[in-house]
Amino acid sequence: MPDRIAFRMNLHPGQAAEYEKRHDEIFPELVALLKEVGISDYTIWLDPEDHHLFAILTRSDDHGLDRLPDEAVMKRWWAFMGDIMETNPDSSPVQVPLKRVFYLA
Repeated sequence: MPDRIAFRMNLHPGQAAEYEKRHDEIFPELVALLKEVGISDYTIWLDPEDHHLFAILTRSDDHGLDRLPDEAVMKRWWAFMGDIMETNPDSSPVQVPLKRVFYLA
C-alpha cells in the first residue's frame, strides 16, 4: 500500500518568490524521474514567517527514492537550488523528517 511521508526544509529569507519560480520551471526530466521512482501527489508548502518548507508526498510500495542521490538530474537540481535554501555538503536540501501524529480519512 502506498504511504505518505512529510518533511521540512529551510528556505533562505527573501527567496520565496525565486523558489516558487524555479519550481514553476522544474526540469521536465526531473519530473519524469520522480514519477519513475514512485513519487506522486507531491506538494510543498511555505511558512512565510520562519521560511520553513513543508513537503508531503506519496510513494509507492516499490519506490526507488534511495536512488535519487545518484541521478545526474537530481544532482543538477540540488546544485540549482543550493543558493536559496539550506543544504548538506552534497548539495542535497537539509530535510527533517516529520512524524505523523494524526490522520483523518
